[in-house]
Amino acid sequence: MARVLVPFTTGVEEIELLAVVDLLRRAGVDVCMASLDGKAVTGRSAVTMAADASLEDVMDQDWDMVVLPGGLPNAHLLRDAPAVRAVVERLRRQRKSIAAICAAPTALAAYGITAGMQVTSYPACRPDMERLQPSSVYSDDAVVEDDFLVTSRGPGTAIAFALRLIARLCGEESAAAIRQDIVA
Repeated sequence: MARVLVPFTTGVEEIELLAVVDLLRRAGVDVCMASLDGKAVTGRSAVTMAADASLEDVMDQDWDMVVLPGGLPNAHLLRDAPAVRAVVERLRRQRKSIAAICAAPTALAAYGITAGMQVTSYPACRPDMERLQPSSVYSDDAVVEDDFLVTSRGPGTAIAFALRLIARLCGEESAAAIRQDIVA
């Protein structure tokens, strides 16, 4: 069974977090929602969500993918968290999947992960993406895949993003079955 780590914190975009976690779990993926301190987090729309674990407690486990949801200040707090960077860089070295949506791709750009890669992000984040990693090739597509990296635009693309992650982890057939099940 594939294992996915989803770190999140204050101001997370609820749709981007919960749509991804919900659909991955429907596909049978083992997903861990890890807040930075293990406590419940209030998102950008004042929805409070419980964490499965503290990031520090699970960061060294074997993960097949890490997914960074967007929202502010969540994306900036994740970018500045040494544990998030450590997980992302370890998975990069292991050639495992790294995914980010909305403002969160800026964290990956700050880490150098997007250098030379095709990427997307929330439209207002494009200048930051281009400044942080001028060698990145920016796209306006809803979901962009390049090698180990998957990026997406924002709340409205969360379902398409989650379905791409399912396809990557479980195969196109599983993604198609979930797409049909949720009438997407």
